[in-house]
Amino acid sequence: MRFPLGFPKMPTPKSIKAFFAKNGYYVARGLFKPAQMKILGRDFDRIVRQLTRTGDLNSAQWSGDLQKKIGGEKSMITHTHNVQCYSEAWLRAIQDKAFLDVTEAILGPDIVLHHTKLFQKPTENGMPFTMHQDWSYFPSVKDTMIAAVIHVSPATDKMGCLRVYPGSHKLGRAAHTGGQEPCELLEQYPLEGATALEAEPGDVVFFHYFTLHGSKHNRSNRLRKTVLVQMHAGHDELENPNGHPNAKLVLRGWNSRINRGAANVVNG
Repeated sequence: MRFPLGFPKMPTPKSIKAFFAKNGYYVARGLFKPAQMKILGRDFDRIVRQLTRTGDLNSAQWSGDLQKKIGGEKSMITHTHNVQCYSEAWLRAIQDKAFLDVTEAILGPDIVLHHTKLFQKPTENGMPFTMHQDWSYFPSVKDTMIAAVIHVSPATDKMGCLRVYPGSHKLGRAAHTGGQEPCELLEQYPLEGATALEAEPGDVVFFHYFTLHGSKHNRSNRLRKTVLVQMHAGHDELENPNGHPNAKLVLRGWNSRINRGAANVVNG
C-alpha cells in the first residue's frame, strides 16, 4: 500500500483526523484494490454507455465570468447522480469497510450518504472548474458535509486532477455570488496556485465542503473518470432541503436526525 501524502508510515484514525482537521483534505492511497477497481471501472463505463443509449447523457457546462476567463465556458463534462442506483458494485463500494474506516476517522461513527455523482472529463478539452466551495449547494446545519472522490482512472495535472488550497476550510462559509462563485475570494486563490492532487485508480481524495477546490482542463488523450461520494455525520442534517438528490442512506452507524416525514421524501 502506498502511504498517503504527508504520511511517512501507515496512518492511524487519529493521524487521519488530525491531518484532515489541519488541511481540509486527505488522500487515501490505494484504498480500493486493483481487483475492485476492475469491476468498478467496468460498471462506470456501463453507466456511461447506458446513458448514451437512452439519450440521457447529461453533459454539463459550468457558467460564470470566472469560468469563461479560464476558457471553460465551451468545454463539457459528463455526469449523473447516484451511481448506486445503477450498479450493485458501486453500492458495495460506498459500503466498503476500508472506505468507511477512513470516513469514520474524519466524520465519526455515524455516516449518512447525501449523494454520489459520476464525472467523466473528456479528452483534450475536458471542462475545468474554477476554485469554489461546495457548501452553498447543500448546506448542512452543523457543516459536517464532506466529499470523497474515488478515482477510477489516473488523474494527472494534465488530465485536470483535483486542486485544493490546504487549510482553506478554515475560511468557513465564504460569501457567494450567483450561487457558485465567491468572486472576491477567488481573486485571492487562483487555480494556478492550488495544490494538485494527482491520483491513481483506487485512490480516494476526501475534502471538507468548505475547502477551496477546482481543476484544470483535461488536455490529455485519456478520459478522467471519478465518482464523488458526498456524506455527512449522523447528528447533522440539511439546512434547507432544496430538491438536490439526497439519498439519506446510512452507510455506518445511525441517523439521529431522520423522522417519518423526512424518510418518506426521496429528495431534499
